[in-house]
Amino acid sequence: MSSDKDTDAADATDAVDAIIEQWAKVRPDLDTTAMEVFGRIYRLARGMGDRIEKTYARIGISRGEFDVLATLRRADAPYTLSPRQLSGTLMLTTGGMTGRLDKLERRGLVRRSPDPHDRRGLQVTLTDEGLAVVDEAVGAGLDVQKKAVAGALTDEQAAQLSDLLRQLLATTAPE
Repeated sequence: MSSDKDTDAADATDAVDAIIEQWAKVRPDLDTTAMEVFGRIYRLARGMGDRIEKTYARIGISRGEFDVLATLRRADAPYTLSPRQLSGTLMLTTGGMTGRLDKLERRGLVRRSPDPHDRRGLQVTLTDEGLAVVDEAVGAGLDVQKKAVAGALTDEQAAQLSDLLRQLLATTAPE
């Protein structure tokens, strides 16, 4: 069964098509299939990232700050992790993490306290205000993403694309 979304997509061209066309003229010997896939993934991720960043900015946080708050939120109650756990999950240096935590703590979105199990350690906890902010931000970000997907793909296509991207990611993840 074909939908309007199928027809629209088949007729659409984008910036990647123009790039591929240029390569075909100057290097017709190249197979640019992978470039088409990754070029579109890159442009899609960048464009959606920019939209999400604007959405978070309206809530008063950056994408990096959202990442910290969301990592704590996903940890479930009491929403507490060590700075080292946060750094590892977010792939940040300890210096980068300290900067983010300083900003979030000044705004009252997280609280740092001594780790009761390690006298040398700290723990970072989401405050009630931080919980409210991250819950608002995740909902708003998901709305942006849902609208983008629903505007272009059927539910079946979205599920298929998700499966294909999972498969591709599993074979191209950094070593």
